[in-house]
Amino acid sequence: MTQTNEVLLSVRNLSVSFTTEDGEVNAVSNVSYDVRRGQTLAIVGESGSGKSVSSLAIMGLLSGKSAHVSGEVEFDGQQLVGADPEDVRKLRGSRIAMIFQDPLSALHPYYKIGDQLIEAVQVHNKVSDADARKRAAEMLDRVGIPSVEQRLDEYPHQLSGGMRQRVMIAMALINDPELLIADEPTTALDVTVQAQILDLLRDLQKEFGTAIVLITHDLGVVADLADDVMVMYGGSAVEQAPVREIFYQPQMPYTWGLLASIPQVHVDSTRLDPIPGNPPSLINMPTGCVFAPRCTYKNQVPNNLCATTKPDLETTSSGHSARCHLTAAQRDAIRLEKNIGRSN
Repeated sequence: MTQTNEVLLSVRNLSVSFTTEDGEVNAVSNVSYDVRRGQTLAIVGESGSGKSVSSLAIMGLLSGKSAHVSGEVEFDGQQLVGADPEDVRKLRGSRIAMIFQDPLSALHPYYKIGDQLIEAVQVHNKVSDADARKRAAEMLDRVGIPSVEQRLDEYPHQLSGGMRQRVMIAMALINDPELLIADEPTTALDVTVQAQILDLLRDLQKEFGTAIVLITHDLGVVADLADDVMVMYGGSAVEQAPVREIFYQPQMPYTWGLLASIPQVHVDSTRLDPIPGNPPSLINMPTGCVFAPRCTYKNQVPNNLCATTKPDLETTSSGHSARCHLTAAQRDAIRLEKNIGRSN
C-alpha cells in the first residue's frame, strides 16, 4: 500500500461543551489537526483531556440536547458539523468506523457475535443473510479468531477480553472504512495480546490503506504505531508533531512530564518522575496556560504570564508546534539539563 499526502480528515477549531447543573463543561477547545490517508495520528493525554470527546464529536455520537459542537470537521470534502444526522449516520460504520474502549459494553450482551456482525454489514449493504454471514466469518478469520463458525454463534460474555477486542476490530473494518478511530484499543489487555492487536491494526492498515486516529495514554503504543502525535491537556492541543519529534525533541512541559513518567531502560533509575498535582476542572479552567498550576517551570517566565495569558500554539520547527511561554532557548536548556527526550 502506497501512502499519499492526501488529507482525508481535516479538523479545524473543534470545540465541544456540555451544559450541566454545575455549569458549562468545556471538554474540547479549538482543536485542529489533519489525518492523511494510510497514516496514523495518535491523540495522547491523561483521562479527561478531551481525547475521546473530540472523536465522538467527529462520529456524530454526542447528544444534541446537552452537547454543543462548533468548528469544522471535513471528511473527504464533506462537512460533518451541522450536517444532516442521517448523512452522518450513513458514513458511520461504512466509511468511518470506531473501535470503542470497552468491547464488553460496546457489544450487545443479548445478541450473538454473528448476528451483530451481520447487522453491521446489512445496515450499509443490500446483501442476503448468507452473504453477510460469510463476510462476518471472513473478517473474524482475518483478525485472527479461531473456530470462526463456533464464535459466530457465541455471545460476547463467552469470549476473552482479547477475543472481544478482535471482534470489535472486525466489526469496525467489516465495511472497509477509510477512517478508523481506535479509542484505547489495548486497554486492560495483557502485553502479549496488546502486541497482537497492534500488529493486527498495522497489517490491516497496510492492506486496506485505512487512516487511523489512535486515542491512547500509552506512549509505548504511540511509538509503535503512530506517524503523527497530538498531545492534549485540559481540552486543548498543547503539542503537535511527527512521532519522532515528540520523543526526541519535545517542546512542552506537559509532554516532558508524560515522557518522564514512563520507565526507560537506558536510564539508571528505580523511580519514575510523576507530574505533580491534578488535571484542571473542565468547569473552572485556569485563566492562563492550562498546565500552569502543575508546571515546575512557570517561574522562569516573567510577569506571571503563565497564570494570566493562554499561550498560542506556535510553530517550533517544520511540522512541530507547542503551546508554551518558555522561549526556545529556555526549552533547549531545560531539556539538556533534565535529559528530556531520547538521544539519537
